[in-house]
Amino acid sequence: MKKIALLATAFLFSFAVMAQVKADEMIKVNTEKHDFGKLKQGVPVNYSFEITNISTKPVVVENTWAGCGCTTPEKIEKPIMPGETVKLKIQYNSAAVAPFTKEVFVKLGGVEEPKKLLITGEVLTVEAYEAWEKTKGN
Repeated sequence: MKKIALLATAFLFSFAVMAQVKADEMIKVNTEKHDFGKLKQGVPVNYSFEITNISTKPVVVENTWAGCGCTTPEKIEKPIMPGETVKLKIQYNSAAVAPFTKEVFVKLGGVEEPKKLLITGEVLTVEAYEAWEKTKGN
């Protein structure tokens, strides 16, 4: 009898886990990774991810955050209506000279796992950036 109860509980738990809604079932993003390419140190850059509600109900963005202080996503304040596309503006502060990959997270209401987006690029010193710009023109 204990085995049957245990088996029934395990079955119900696994069914509940499988029934969880995923962000990709509610929204579509124009791209999950944006490459800024080469950047000049000290010059902040922006990019806007386009998020479309592909569900039949309004989607609420509960929170947006980044994995570090050098990346700042704006919060989407209003619910995204079915079929509507909104822009999530991201700003990257290019202070540190180095290649980078930064994560941006979008937490949707009713979805446990946040949607992860990436920005990448390489920050060059002003001198190196200007030298690179000259080689681009040739």
